[in-house]
Amino acid sequence: MIVSALLTSVGINTALCVLFFTCYSILRKQPSNYKVYVPRLLAEGISKRKKRFNLERLIPSPDWVAKAWTLSEEELFSLAGLDGVVFIRTITFCLKIFTFAGIIGILVLLPVNCWANQMQEFDVTDFADNSLDVFTISNINSGSNWLWVHFCAVYIVTGFICLLLHHEYKYIASKRISHFHSSKPQPHQFTILVRSIPTSSSCSVSESVESFFKEFYPSTYLSHVVIRHTSKIRSLLEARAAFVFFKSRYGAATASHMQLSVNPTQWITEPVPEPRDVYWPFFFESFMRRWISKLLAIVATTFFTISFLIPVVIVQGLVNLNQLEVLFPSLTSILTIKFVTQIITGYLPSLILQLFLKVVPPVMRLISSIQGYISNSNIEISACNKVLSCTIWNVFLATVFSGSVLTQLSLILDLKSIPWKLAVSVPAQASFFITYVVTQGWTSVLSELFRIIPLICSLISKPFTSPEHEIDVPSIPYHRDVPRVLFFGLLGITYFFLAPLILPFLLAYFCLAYIIYRNQFINVYAPKYETAGKYWPIVHNTMIFSLVLMQVIAMGSFALKKLKPASAWMLPLPVLTLLFNEYCRKRFLPVFIAYSVERIYKQVKTKIPLLTEELLLNVAMHQDKKTKSFEREDGEQEKTKRI
Repeated sequence: MIVSALLTSVGINTALCVLFFTCYSILRKQPSNYKVYVPRLLAEGISKRKKRFNLERLIPSPDWVAKAWTLSEEELFSLAGLDGVVFIRTITFCLKIFTFAGIIGILVLLPVNCWANQMQEFDVTDFADNSLDVFTISNINSGSNWLWVHFCAVYIVTGFICLLLHHEYKYIASKRISHFHSSKPQPHQFTILVRSIPTSSSCSVSESVESFFKEFYPSTYLSHVVIRHTSKIRSLLEARAAFVFFKSRYGAATASHMQLSVNPTQWITEPVPEPRDVYWPFFFESFMRRWISKLLAIVATTFFTISFLIPVVIVQGLVNLNQLEVLFPSLTSILTIKFVTQIITGYLPSLILQLFLKVVPPVMRLISSIQGYISNSNIEISACNKVLSCTIWNVFLATVFSGSVLTQLSLILDLKSIPWKLAVSVPAQASFFITYVVTQGWTSVLSELFRIIPLICSLISKPFTSPEHEIDVPSIPYHRDVPRVLFFGLLGITYFFLAPLILPFLLAYFCLAYIIYRNQFINVYAPKYETAGKYWPIVHNTMIFSLVLMQVIAMGSFALKKLKPASAWMLPLPVLTLLFNEYCRKRFLPVFIAYSVERIYKQVKTKIPLLTEELLLNVAMHQDKKTKSFEREDGEQEKTKRI
């Protein structure tokens, strides 16, 4: 790809950015669009519809940018919870990385790449016709001592990122502990879910639960409620479950994290999620059914990920004009037109891939919902991991190999040659990923601001709804947005020394994301549940993977450029990075898995909860708006949940 094709893509997307900003600044002021652009403020009564016409509504204004910029972390926490704080800190974390890497990449590495001439010499007089390869490490001559500059840059940036990762992990872990310590004890924290309860002809499920917990937890057991389908046929076919209430959080935590039976498929326990986070379908499933569900989810995820290679191959065919002319000879005359060629190679591939990527988050969330989880937050976290894995595999690895070594895919299984193959393939796709950042990054984050789909739905449904209709305040789909941010972080870390030209476009993306998502937390999104920062381990692991990937590519690149000492001295770096990751995993990760006995004891000591059995029963009855009733084992009617 030549510079003019990149400039065409940048020009188109810059125009779209200006259009989205302008339209948003006008549409957000229209009272008829308040449900789309300020549903949170409308639901809270902070914003009210103004019926009088005002000319100011038709004039774009950037006042919302200043409001989003000045939002403090404490205010953000009150609006979006700790999950929202972690999400925004992920964006600022990437901003810090690429500001530092950008200084090194643009001021040091980029001039070094341009001054070399292995691919071609940089033509200042005809800038637009220069190949983008001139700006990459591929343009440096083999054996050149200038490669030691890239070697030093890799070590320096790795050290900087590891320092930032340690600081952020420590900070967010402390915020999670502080959040737990400052929060009021909730009934669900004293409750566990027990499934696969063994029964006999001599006693009912309720009697089995009561006798079991009175025997093994006599001092902390309070009461229980059996939950099952009200349908007699379903209740006979399906395994039953029960909410078991304890007098202390310590008792509930002990019971939920220990194996209660010699048979691990019976008396299966799990902490109960908060009422608004509950996902009911798998509350009653047996061990075997949940195991089969997980297996089916793995198969479905694998099949979907593999089938997604089809659009990737189509996109790479558009990038390679030679392949396109072979497949479609009738297009040869059209492809000779310069502007058409620039559109096809510089804009169309990323746009097509962006459209296909739209289906990945909802599909992965659907697959995660059948995996056996009992909370929406766990479903979102699982979907987040799946979307991220699918994106890295298909958009990065598959794109790299299908675009550069399409005829050598069988060699991927040769592990020894992976660094060399990555060193050849990844720089060759630099131009595609630069345009990908501009197309997928800029426009996607601005479409988040513009909310085109909710706007269209609002316009269609407007004639059929009354102004007094209940306002639906959405929650941010973390399983869609967290993987997107992390993938751009991976691209930046991987390409900062290979093709530093990508860094200014990434910085523009993260600056847009920082402002726009803060604005959405103020006006649009309201949290429906709280994981207390459990997304950060995903962020940390992705950054470690990105670092190791970058280091392996650097190792192969220096070997390919016949600078073997640099390649050899690169070997300790991934080892040190993985040791650092192991330290963080031992030091900070346990805080995100479970709270310590020390913290639980201190919370109970300072805040004695006045929790009665009736209050604890609300865990079973106040889950959502479809609460009904079901029968106890003895036939008495009791308020609970019907599925």
